[in-house]
Amino acid sequence: MLTLGNLFVLMLLATAGAWLWHAHGLREQALKLVQQHCKRADVELLDGAVALRRLALLPDARGRKRLARVYGFEFTVTGEQRHDGIIIMFGRHLGRIELAPHPVQEPQPEPVAVQHDAKVIQLDDWRRKAE
Repeated sequence: MLTLGNLFVLMLLATAGAWLWHAHGLREQALKLVQQHCKRADVELLDGAVALRRLALLPDARGRKRLARVYGFEFTVTGEQRHDGIIIMFGRHLGRIELAPHPVQEPQPEPVAVQHDAKVIQLDDWRRKAE
Protein backbone atom coordinates (compact mmCIF):
# COMPACT_ATOMS: atom_id res chain seq x y z
CA MET A 1 0.00 0.00 0.00
CA LEU A 2 1.26 3.46 -0.92
CA THR A 3 1.18 5.86 2.00
CA LEU A 4 1.51 9.62 1.85
CA GLY A 5 5.03 9.39 3.32
CA ASN A 6 6.12 6.86 0.68
CA LEU A 7 4.63 9.03 -2.06
CA PHE A 8 6.54 12.05 -0.72
CA VAL A 9 9.85 10.13 -0.73
CA LEU A 10 9.15 8.83 -4.25
CA MET A 11 8.42 12.37 -5.52
CA LEU A 12 11.55 13.66 -3.79
CA LEU A 13 13.68 11.00 -5.48
CA ALA A 14 12.07 11.71 -8.86
CA THR A 15 12.76 15.44 -8.46
CA ALA A 16 16.40 14.80 -7.52
CA GLY A 17 16.80 12.50 -10.54
CA ALA A 18 15.29 15.08 -12.89
CA TRP A 19 17.56 17.81 -11.46
CA LEU A 20 20.65 15.62 -11.95
CA TRP A 21 19.60 14.78 -15.51
CA HIS A 22 19.11 18.47 -16.29
CA ALA A 23 22.45 19.38 -14.67
CA HIS A 24 24.23 16.78 -16.83
CA GLY A 25 22.77 18.37 -19.97
CA LEU A 26 23.96 21.80 -18.84
CA ARG A 27 27.47 20.46 -18.22
CA GLU A 28 27.54 18.99 -21.73
CA GLN A 29 26.49 22.34 -23.20
CA ALA A 30 29.15 24.14 -21.15
CA LEU A 31 31.77 21.68 -22.46
CA LYS A 32 30.72 22.35 -26.05
CA LEU A 33 30.96 26.13 -25.53
CA VAL A 34 34.40 25.80 -23.92
CA GLN A 35 35.66 23.65 -26.80
CA GLN A 36 34.51 26.27 -29.31
CA HIS A 37 36.09 29.08 -27.29
CA CYS A 38 39.41 27.24 -26.96
CA LYS A 39 39.50 26.62 -30.69
CA ARG A 40 38.93 30.34 -31.41
CA ALA A 41 41.55 31.35 -28.83
CA ASP A 42 44.05 28.86 -30.30
CA VAL A 43 44.56 27.00 -27.02
CA GLU A 44 44.11 23.31 -26.26
CA LEU A 45 41.46 22.15 -23.79
CA LEU A 46 43.02 19.60 -21.46
CA ASP A 47 41.23 16.44 -20.36
CA GLY A 48 38.24 17.33 -22.56
CA ALA A 49 36.12 18.09 -19.51
CA VAL A 50 34.56 20.78 -17.38
CA ALA A 51 33.81 20.28 -13.68
CA LEU A 52 31.19 21.99 -11.55
CA ARG A 53 33.00 24.16 -9.01
CA ARG A 54 30.08 25.84 -7.32
CA LEU A 55 26.56 27.21 -7.50
CA ALA A 56 26.40 30.94 -6.75
CA LEU A 57 24.21 34.00 -7.02
CA LEU A 58 26.03 36.14 -9.60
CA PRO A 59 24.98 39.21 -11.59
CA ASP A 60 24.02 38.53 -15.20
CA ALA A 61 24.51 40.91 -18.15
CA ARG A 62 21.62 43.09 -16.91
CA GLY A 63 23.01 43.27 -13.38
CA ARG A 64 20.33 41.05 -11.82
CA LYS A 65 21.51 38.40 -9.37
CA ARG A 66 20.70 34.92 -10.69
CA LEU A 67 21.63 31.38 -9.79
CA ALA A 68 24.71 30.47 -11.81
CA ARG A 69 26.71 27.32 -12.30
CA VAL A 70 30.46 27.92 -12.32
CA TYR A 71 32.42 25.22 -14.13
CA GLY A 72 36.20 24.96 -14.16
CA PHE A 73 38.50 23.59 -16.84
CA GLU A 74 42.19 23.52 -17.72
CA PHE A 75 43.90 24.50 -20.96
CA THR A 76 47.40 24.79 -22.35
CA VAL A 77 49.12 26.92 -24.94
CA THR A 78 52.52 25.27 -25.19
CA GLY A 79 51.69 21.78 -23.96
CA GLU A 80 54.01 22.25 -20.97
CA GLN A 81 51.95 24.34 -18.55
CA ARG A 82 48.38 24.00 -17.35
CA HIS A 83 46.26 27.11 -16.97
CA ASP A 84 42.83 27.42 -15.34
CA GLY A 85 39.68 28.75 -16.88
CA ILE A 86 36.06 29.11 -15.83
CA ILE A 87 32.73 29.22 -17.59
CA ILE A 88 29.65 30.71 -15.96
CA MET A 89 26.27 29.43 -17.09
CA PHE A 90 22.89 30.97 -16.22
CA GLY A 91 20.67 28.02 -16.95
CA ARG A 92 21.27 27.17 -20.61
CA HIS A 93 22.64 30.65 -21.33
CA LEU A 94 26.32 31.53 -21.34
CA GLY A 95 27.38 34.13 -18.81
CA ARG A 96 31.07 34.39 -19.67
CA ILE A 97 34.23 32.39 -20.23
CA GLU A 98 37.44 33.49 -18.55
CA LEU A 99 40.92 32.20 -19.31
CA ALA A 100 43.76 32.70 -16.85
CA PRO A 101 46.65 34.86 -18.07
CA HIS A 102 48.74 32.78 -20.44
CA PRO A 103 51.48 33.27 -23.03
CA VAL A 104 50.28 33.95 -26.54
CA GLN A 105 52.07 32.11 -29.30
CA GLU A 106 52.93 34.05 -32.40
CA PRO A 107 51.60 32.43 -35.56
CA GLN A 108 54.41 30.68 -37.38
CA PRO A 109 54.87 31.86 -40.97
CA GLU A 110 54.20 29.29 -43.63
CA PRO A 111 57.37 27.98 -45.25
CA VAL A 112 57.75 29.38 -48.72
CA ALA A 113 58.84 27.02 -51.45
CA VAL A 114 61.83 28.49 -53.23
CA GLN A 115 62.15 27.45 -56.81
CA HIS A 116 65.69 27.20 -58.13
CA ASP A 117 66.50 26.98 -61.78
CA ALA A 118 68.92 24.12 -61.44
CA LYS A 119 70.32 22.25 -64.36
CA VAL A 120 70.92 18.56 -63.86
CA ILE A 121 74.36 17.49 -65.08
CA GLN A 122 75.02 13.89 -65.83
CA LEU A 123 78.19 12.60 -64.19
CA ASP A 124 79.50 11.13 -67.45
CA ASP A 125 79.08 14.45 -69.26
CA TRP A 126 80.89 16.29 -66.50
CA ARG A 127 83.82 13.89 -66.59
CA ARG A 128 84.16 14.27 -70.38
CA LYS A 129 84.25 18.03 -70.09
CA ALA A 130 86.78 17.89 -67.28
CA GLU A 131 89.22 15.79 -69.39
